Order: sequence, then structure tokens, then C-alpha cells
Amino acid sequence: MEIRKILWPTDLSHSSAAALSYVKSLARKYGAEIILVFVADDMSEHEPWYGEFETKHLKAFHDWIVKQAEERMEKLCKEDLEGCPYFRRRILSGDPAKQILRAIEEESPDIVVMTTHGMGGHFPFGSVTEKVVKHSPKPVMTVRPEK
Repeated sequence: MEIRKILWPTDLSHSSAAALSYVKSLARKYGAEIILVFVADDMSEHEPWYGEFETKHLKAFHDWIVKQAEERMEKLCKEDLEGCPYFRRRILSGDPAKQILRAIEEESPDIVVMTTHGMGGHFPFGSVTEKVVKHSPKPVMTVRPEK
């Protein structure tokens, strides 16, 4: 198997960083491109558990999440991926599992590398990872973060 393109979905949490060493190792070994994907969850699609939020507040919160993600991804790429010659970043919005699966279809990576769970990771296998593993047309390597 030859790996030329790696898709790394991350929520930029400590848990999801556990995949970094695997992504870097594969990229160096094969000279592969790394596509770093962050999905800003669209809060307007969720049930209003605590009452309705105004659209402008949801947009402002979403914009803040995207800005934070851009800054953190920039830092991650400069500090942790500089030894990997080819990488790019994508920030998507919507349902994380659906957007990751869409990115897999669009990018056609040779492998997807992600952790078993991200920031909400109190269970052995996160719901986003489970959906991606079940529905991905490409191989998915899962990494269990340390506790």
C-alpha cells in the first residue's frame, strides 16, 4: 500500500492530538500530503435545550470558534508539522461526521487518521469516529488517546 494523501480530522483537543505522531510518521515515510480538517459544529441545527438563541448570537459564536480554530491550526502547522513538507488546512461547518465524510469524498485520501474520541471523549469510542469508521469509503486508522 502506498500513502500519498492523509486526512486528519481533529477537534484540536488534547485527545485528538494523540493522532499527530501517527500522521507525521506516515507522512514522512511516504512523503504524503496531510490534510488537516476541523469542523465547526453548526449550533443552529441542535435542539434549543436552554431556550432559543438569536441568529446573530449563534453566528458570532460560530465565527469565534472558526477564528480560534484558524489560530490553533496555524500554530499546529508551524510547530508540529514543519517537518512534513506538504500539508493544508480545511475548516468546515456543520455536523462533524457528515462534513468529515464529505471531505473524504472530496479529497479522496489514501487513509484517514483520527482518534477514537475527541474533546467530548468520556466513552471508549466517540460518536463522530464511529460514524466515520462505519461509513468511510477509505481506510480509517483510529488512535486511542492516553488517559
